[in-house]
Amino acid sequence: MKKKIITLVAVSAILFSACKKDSNIITPAGPGVNDYSVTVNGKIVTVRNLDADTIIGMGGQGPYGAGKYSFFSLASNSRVSNSDSATSNWDLAFGGTTIRVNCGTSGPGNGGAYVYTGLFDDLTSVSADSTFKTDNAPAYAITKGSGKGWYSYDGPNNIVTATPGRTLVIKTANGKYAKVEILNYYKGGTTPSISASDSIKTYDSRYYTFRYTYQADGSTTF
Repeated sequence: MKKKIITLVAVSAILFSACKKDSNIITPAGPGVNDYSVTVNGKIVTVRNLDADTIIGMGGQGPYGAGKYSFFSLASNSRVSNSDSATSNWDLAFGGTTIRVNCGTSGPGNGGAYVYTGLFDDLTSVSADSTFKTDNAPAYAITKGSGKGWYSYDGPNNIVTATPGRTLVIKTANGKYAKVEILNYYKGGTTPSISASDSIKTYDSRYYTFRYTYQADGSTTF
């Protein structure tokens, strides 16, 4: 009887450990202008509602933000304070449709990036002949412009959509590797309908939802 009890306890411990490993870990948002969240599910991390210099007003040149990027660390799955913008503590910085990498003119890190044409799940490794570009403002490693990098812009309907089959391959500030897929550009992860008001299309924009896999061991395989 005693042996059976010990066996049951051991099996329960194994099952608990397996459930814990496979379960989602929700990281609540800290204080700030919006409640972004981070979900960890195995190797894939999903970030929702990360504000990217969201619109605060309208001017002669159109809508404008405060001119502040949101800095994010792929290594720690967390947002980084703007006071650390000149350090290697962050990997990506988001401002409007521009995504900066911690390298070159953007920061002191050893980062770089290129845009891979192909599905996120199909990208299993960084090719040995890959060329990582660096930021050299006004040009960036992740190319700006509709159809050139991660997004397309429908001017007549004023809508930004993530281009299917585009994956960002990132060399992080500390020289490790990650793959990133931008999923959505609007609050709540839902693109407004064409018939939505210009106000909704404007003020609900610049909220990123994206997912990524980061290789902490420096491996080039995902």
